[in-house]
Amino acid sequence: MEKEEKDNQPTNNQLIDKKEFKGRSLEDVLSLAEHVLKLPREQFNYEIVTEKTKLFGLKNKEIVIRAWPKNKEEEDQVANFLSNLMKVFPLDLSYQIKKRDQLVYVIFDGEDRSLLLKNEGALLLAIQHLLNKISTKKVQADCEFFRSRKEKRLKALALEVAQKVKETGQEEVLDLMNPYERRIIHIAVNKLSGLTTESLGEGFLKKVRVFPVQNDSQKKRHFAD
Repeated sequence: MEKEEKDNQPTNNQLIDKKEFKGRSLEDVLSLAEHVLKLPREQFNYEIVTEKTKLFGLKNKEIVIRAWPKNKEEEDQVANFLSNLMKVFPLDLSYQIKKRDQLVYVIFDGEDRSLLLKNEGALLLAIQHLLNKISTKKVQADCEFFRSRKEKRLKALALEVAQKVKETGQEEVLDLMNPYERRIIHIAVNKLSGLTTESLGEGFLKKVRVFPVQNDSQKKRHFAD
């Protein structure tokens, strides 16, 4: 199988001491790596080298990984970036960073927080885009529950357009949206029978086409566009 990497490897030329661990499941192997490296799994990277089942079934399944400690700079990428950004940023903002599994949440506050939310949260989403460029983990930025309110409006729009397409049998094309907005529309519409979506155009902003299909097997599956 193809090698699966968890978190990006450092890009410098330092020699990395990678240790191999074997076991019957990924959980077993990660627990072993934690014991040997004396680190919680959040503090080391790993890659799956092989994963195979031997002749006599599950009891003989074997998985092999290589694991190595994260460096401090990699662990604090988001915090370092925001700290440096706030030194030169012309807005009075504060933020909290919360980590959960492979996701980093950045929650903004401060006197100028309303400026982050102008023009449908354009500045907030731009900062989120930058953070995802430098982070090895997915980053979600939020302010005053912007994401939940935005998702609620977009889901309502998706259902309204879907109903119109069902009634008329004619496709509808929505205005330009960023990837985050498009994904919400894609998921909401594709949960409904007889309808699917696709993105139109090139670049960061694209339109979403909502159209009927005769069979749900024809639904589009590529939402990360």
